[in-house]
Amino acid sequence: MTMPNLRPVGSQDVPAITAIYGDAVLTGTASFEIEPPGEAEMDRRISSLVESGFPVLVAEEAGEVLGYAYAGPYRLRPAYRFTVEDTVYVAASARGRGVGRALLRRLVEDSESLNFRQMVAVIGDSAHAASIGLHRAEGFALVGTLASVGYKFGRWLDSVLMQRPLGPGDTTSPTR
Repeated sequence: MTMPNLRPVGSQDVPAITAIYGDAVLTGTASFEIEPPGEAEMDRRISSLVESGFPVLVAEEAGEVLGYAYAGPYRLRPAYRFTVEDTVYVAASARGRGVGRALLRRLVEDSESLNFRQMVAVIGDSAHAASIGLHRAEGFALVGTLASVGYKFGRWLDSVLMQRPLGPGDTTSPTR
């Protein structure tokens, strides 16, 4: 199986990202949003991450965006500045082909090179076995489950918390 090209996001990717995320919002429980944001809002979100120095990636094949991933702030308080939260979404047509794994792996590498020390995954829905399995395979450990914190599609949803160290993790003080 050929792996897609992974590259930094560009403004030309916003329509495809909006479509991928919109489908996830409308049909899945990975996101706790109810209404999908439009292109202008997705552009604002992505631009904010890029301008703040966080890695934002897309996976493409033959000019088609198959998925995207980014690391963003885990929390806004200053003491959290060395911890990022990962986000990975893959187009329905590309799932099960290793796209999510390639994106997450590269996201970890890019986050380490930026001297982040911890990565947290907040996975919507404890029944989301694919995402939990992907994170586990990439070195994340289950650190907790928040029971019934979201309500979507007529049912209560859990949030699964997973975490992995980046680089030296918490064994040394950060340098930036």
